[in-house]
Amino acid sequence: MGNQAMNRRELSLREKIGQLIVTGLPGLTITEDLRELVREWKIGNIILFAYNAEDKSQLAALCGDLQRLALEETGCPALISIDQEGGRVTRLPQDAVNVPGAMAVAATGQPDYALAAGRITAKELKALGINFNLAPVLDINNNKRNPVINVRAYGDTAETVTAYGLQMLRGLQEEGVLAAVKHFPGHGDTAVDSHLGLPSVPKTLEALEKLELRPFRAAIAAGAEALTIAHMLFPAIEPERVPATMSRSIVTGLLKRELGYEGLVISDCLEMDAIQKYYGTAQGALGALKAGIHLLFVSHTPALVRETVQVIEQAVLSGDLPMETIDEAVDKVLYYKMKYASPSEEALPLSLVGCEAHRSQASAISEAGICLVEGELSPIALGSARTLFAGSYPYRTDRASSQVRPGLSFPAAMAERLGGAQLLTDIDPDEAELGRLLREAKDCDRVVFGLYNAVDNLGQLEAVRRLVSAGKRVTAVALGKPYDLEMLAWIECGLAAFEYTPLSLASVARVLAGEVRPEGRIECVWQRGS
Repeated sequence: MGNQAMNRRELSLREKIGQLIVTGLPGLTITEDLRELVREWKIGNIILFAYNAEDKSQLAALCGDLQRLALEETGCPALISIDQEGGRVTRLPQDAVNVPGAMAVAATGQPDYALAAGRITAKELKALGINFNLAPVLDINNNKRNPVINVRAYGDTAETVTAYGLQMLRGLQEEGVLAAVKHFPGHGDTAVDSHLGLPSVPKTLEALEKLELRPFRAAIAAGAEALTIAHMLFPAIEPERVPATMSRSIVTGLLKRELGYEGLVISDCLEMDAIQKYYGTAQGALGALKAGIHLLFVSHTPALVRETVQVIEQAVLSGDLPMETIDEAVDKVLYYKMKYASPSEEALPLSLVGCEAHRSQASAISEAGICLVEGELSPIALGSARTLFAGSYPYRTDRASSQVRPGLSFPAAMAERLGGAQLLTDIDPDEAELGRLLREAKDCDRVVFGLYNAVDNLGQLEAVRRLVSAGKRVTAVALGKPYDLEMLAWIECGLAAFEYTPLSLASVARVLAGEVRPEGRIECVWQRGS
């Protein structure tokens, strides 16, 4: 089907609206709710989450079924999207390769590794039948209290974010996957998670130009084809109390006219509290279309999808939303479907997913990103009985992160690999747990403690302080925010791994064993005692 033919098909109003909506499904196979949304409401695009992926064979079969359903019921292929950033925001199953996250990649000091991560990710997605990755993150994490971006950012300077983010983008696009940079005009300088609230950034346009907008300008110049708008208030550049998602000043005025962006503009999920709680999902979707957004994510709830379609239909029929706005958005979506979603003779084999070459590359990137932040590392002799591995279990830090995989444990992984004792603690150890930790450590002369966002769970920091006070040699490993290590003094060694994943734990074990030197570097501003 030629581009003009796809653009100029005689679509009904409902068919046009359906092409502008992305939704999801709750399980491993197509549900009746989803069939109805595609058949009756003409929804033309899908987003996948980790709970949709059991293994690569099941996921590839699901993607094939989704494409067949879309073609049969809408006449157009589907954009099948996923948040596959790497690190803590990964959706692929364990028999695929999930690359390290942004801050871990930047810690390698090698932008080529970001390119490699993009290429690996794109090849695996394409082989599975996924054509749209909601990555890379181009936010600058210049607020250390940011609850949702932090290690998802490449760093806290425009230079670092641009250098690595553009290489990830290049790798994705060159391997044939549509990629959406996010979250315009910048989600880094806030302490509010837009999944749970409505962040507000008081910065002027001049201030944004000096920092937040620089990676996005560079990405646009480099040919970024899709871009996600943030659910955030910017009162200095949008006087109405609406987030960037619903702001014509930001989407059309700043992004399209001022920055010259001509690609696909997409919303973040309109079921996030920043929209649903304050404006309503359907009204948020209507506002987003009026602002100039092309593709609307209503990711979870069929009733909200139906309501959204109805609200948009009524707005068009009443003259509140010009048909020209709908047509412009449909043309944009169909253009990128032609480029990335059309059936191809060049399908990649499923054997590529999780292949040894990809695993080897991902391991090399992960190992190169481990940072020695404090002190000196003395390798741990295998089978050392006088070493205790302790630390918090992992948890889902925010709604953007994937669910924690069952059985993932820093102490267990280290003890299995290196020998020694193990103790898994709560996220925020209380006095009883601190006492238990000290008793377990009594006969050990060395403790390796895995921190997981201890700046938000101060009991972990207290645990390390008490171990040091008890005369123990302590190595602290930051498995989340590296800023945990700024809060500690007198430890023998501090390592930053940036993420609590099977891949990062394997890399940390090799570093602790002395098999790999921790040669990464912190790409964020480091202030002892801050």
